[in-house]
Amino acid sequence: MPTTYSVFDIAGPIMVGPSSSHTAGAVKIGQLARAIYDSTPEKVVFQLHGSFGTVTKGHATDRALLAGIMKFKTSDPRIKDAFKEAKKRHIEYEFQVVDLGPKFHPNTVRVILQKGDKTMSITGSSIGGGNVMICQVNNFDVDIRAMAGKYKSIIVSHESSNRSLEELTAYLIKKGHHIANVQTSKINSHAMSIVNIVKKHLTLNEVLALEQIPGIEFVRSLTKLAH
Repeated sequence: MPTTYSVFDIAGPIMVGPSSSHTAGAVKIGQLARAIYDSTPEKVVFQLHGSFGTVTKGHATDRALLAGIMKFKTSDPRIKDAFKEAKKRHIEYEFQVVDLGPKFHPNTVRVILQKGDKTMSITGSSIGGGNVMICQVNNFDVDIRAMAGKYKSIIVSHESSNRSLEELTAYLIKKGHHIANVQTSKINSHAMSIVNIVKKHLTLNEVLALEQIPGIEFVRSLTKLAH
């Protein structure tokens, strides 16, 4: 089957620049980390690897990562004021330049989120054109991929059995949502999936209904919910 490309794939995501990899991709990594953590952190440490560490200020990677943690969209003009916005929300942050080793893509960050006794480490890479992947949650290797600005994506934490995920996707289809793809990674005895949806946004009631499905731990939307 021939590969097809949309204008979006060629032009990249709708975003605040200057870079799809270092800015838009960084926002998306922040969004994913916040969704997987499943809470607003009190403090975030960003460990910047490779080119993420060397060009972070010039390409606003630091602001973009922090903006993603605050659930800003890639096109949000507040990205440039992310430091001030974080202060308003009482979110402490720190940036460290580190070497995570040769196994990681040059545009990689390890995000350590903290709130009270709850700490989680999420490692993500921006692999070009606004495409990102989460490659580790704590010490578990995963492969969760997304694209900045393209889909209405949800993160689903669920039992490793496929039954709950099948019920979730059936519910979405019944509600008229078009599913582009589903990616699942096993994390210990649990699983985490990203469900990429096109066209219409989910509603809060739909998300709450999904969380009532047996075996679903939580569902978090990476884009604004419809009323």
